[in-house]
Amino acid sequence: MNEKLNKLMQLRGALVAGHYANDGKLIEYEGQLPKELAEMVAKMVAANTLMGTVEAESFSKISGMKWTPFLGWAVAAGEYAVCVMGNYGVFVKLAEADFNQIFKTLREVAGV
Repeated sequence: MNEKLNKLMQLRGALVAGHYANDGKLIEYEGQLPKELAEMVAKMVAANTLMGTVEAESFSKISGMKWTPFLGWAVAAGEYAVCVMGNYGVFVKLAEADFNQIFKTLREVAGV
């Protein structure tokens, strides 16, 4: 198992961890997720990251506040959350998630 993905999978509540390219290509992943679904998730994560980058740049221009560089994002819905930073992401069980630890680890893994 890749050392970085292993570190993400060690997080409390982690189900799946992945590494993706900016164009949405899945580089690698660990966890119980069919490869076809992991490839679709990589595209979704890359698209959401691009949207977040555009939003951060716009917020900076409009508000005069420093919103850049864009680092990452999270979505929580139902019983799960997806957290992303740089080109790495992790799916976690929401009830078990420690978001401070998740983003600290993502930042280390992604090098941002």
